[in-house]
Amino acid sequence: MRILLIGEYSNVHWTLAQGLRKLGHEVCVISNGDFWKNYPRDIDVARTPGKLGGIRLLLKLWSILPKMRGYDVVQLINPMFFELKAERLFWFYRYLRKHNKRVFLGAFGMDFYWVHECIEHKPLRYSDFNIGEKLRTNEDAMKERADWLGTAKERLNKLIANDCDGIVTGLYEYDVCYRPLFPEKTCFIPFPINPIQSINPITSSQKLRIFIGISKQRSAYKGTDIMLKAAEAIASKYPEQVVLKKAEGVPFAEYQQMMDSSDILLDQLYSYTPAMNALLAMSKGIVVVGGGEPENYEIIHETGLRPIINVEPTYESVYHELEQLVLHPERIPELKHQSIEYIKKHHDFVKVAMQYVDFWNR
Repeated sequence: MRILLIGEYSNVHWTLAQGLRKLGHEVCVISNGDFWKNYPRDIDVARTPGKLGGIRLLLKLWSILPKMRGYDVVQLINPMFFELKAERLFWFYRYLRKHNKRVFLGAFGMDFYWVHECIEHKPLRYSDFNIGEKLRTNEDAMKERADWLGTAKERLNKLIANDCDGIVTGLYEYDVCYRPLFPEKTCFIPFPINPIQSINPITSSQKLRIFIGISKQRSAYKGTDIMLKAAEAIASKYPEQVVLKKAEGVPFAEYQQMMDSSDILLDQLYSYTPAMNALLAMSKGIVVVGGGEPENYEIIHETGLRPIINVEPTYESVYHELEQLVLHPERIPELKHQSIEYIKKHHDFVKVAMQYVDFWNR
């Protein structure tokens, strides 16, 4: 098949493209590299700052329109698949729909249905937008609500979701937001990971090496602030047993190098499931402390492996689980081993690509 993947989110589309190419398909990835992360792509559509940057991007997109037609499958990473105002994307979506056989929508991150369902129906015990029945009111949560509710973004998301041939959800969280509304066209497929990486030795180092990535703009929203405080407290209490490493706003290649020499990754306090960053770490034999709720294992039908150190969205929970790892380092080799096996079993990029092909053909 000829396949066009538009947009990027944490290297999902580029990794999927690698798997699809191994299966013999012709694939083109058009993206902005997911902003500063600068992931690989075949055609770059990154936007430069300011109004002039928007004009330049429009001209670039118009110039590559012939390269966005004639495909068997087009998949959009998100309703906001180019760095343009939603009002401009209606035209591009209709162009893609008209000039290609099938169009699919990825439910991989922030969009209208994720915001709306977490606020109105609260299918999750906790999320980016709620803790139980209480709505979160931090700056990022309020900004996303304003961006997606009652706006052109909402109208665009509704148009694409209702009109497209199918919707792929990448995490349990997104699946419970889309499936009740689009049961006939929603399919859960795990995120793809290329496991051909430098894998950490499955041994306990003299010091437990804890790693956390920090995005200042999203720290409170993703719970990084709470996880960092807990990790700093543990490192302070056990200076002879723990070393804490932090990465802040670094490109993907540099981030990976920093991650590679770690034992533990702290990631996404309010998540039920490991996303791309955590899955990549697990493929390297790094133990993830973050989202590993029972629903995560149920949706992939995993009954034996339990490699993720699941935490509740509180300082106390993160502190307790980290301290247990410090006090019981003999657990770490087995958790590392299970992490690698988990990725091979459920997230291998070629296996995942086969699931995509099957869904697209259905």
